[in-house]
Amino acid sequence: MDAQRGPGRQQEPRGRTNRRRFLLIAGIPLLAVGAGTAYVVWPGPARPGPQVRTDLEPLNARFGPYVGTLGEAHWLGYDIDEKPGSAESRTIPSPDSRIRLVGVARLAAGGAAAITGRAEYAFAPAAAPAELPAELAPYAPAGAAWQHSGQFDAYANHKGAEGHPSGEYLFDTARDLVRFDLLYLYT
Repeated sequence: MDAQRGPGRQQEPRGRTNRRRFLLIAGIPLLAVGAGTAYVVWPGPARPGPQVRTDLEPLNARFGPYVGTLGEAHWLGYDIDEKPGSAESRTIPSPDSRIRLVGVARLAAGGAAAITGRAEYAFAPAAAPAELPAELAPYAPAGAAWQHSGQFDAYANHKGAEGHPSGEYLFDTARDLVRFDLLYLYT
């Protein structure tokens, strides 16, 4: 029998072989459980923040009746209670979801002047408007002459509107733009 093992090979003790076999049999499931646990608890990739949208249908449905049909828009719509860039996402909406709609949109030719020219709204030059989110900054012209009216905001954000909106609309008549920053509260 020693001749079959070849020259220079010594016989391994029986206990060492059994220990290796045991470690192999027990070690593979332990490694699999450890890898599975690490996969489950490892944080996933961070979700990017809100993405700039250009679709018009949701905006026209929400406030088109007040500002007219939009021809072009760059906007964001997101739940302000979610952490931007976080992998955490609320799967069940809270009883009071707060959705922010913010952006810049182009009205039909003469649309901004038609709204700002109505005496009952008493439009006036807007104070320095709040800063837009960084994703939208390229779409807001730097030299815009924004006009604002609290009366128009109250009209467009009336109580019967879906989601109890609040916020403001700013108009630039030279470029036929509307800049909006609205918060919809769903209770």
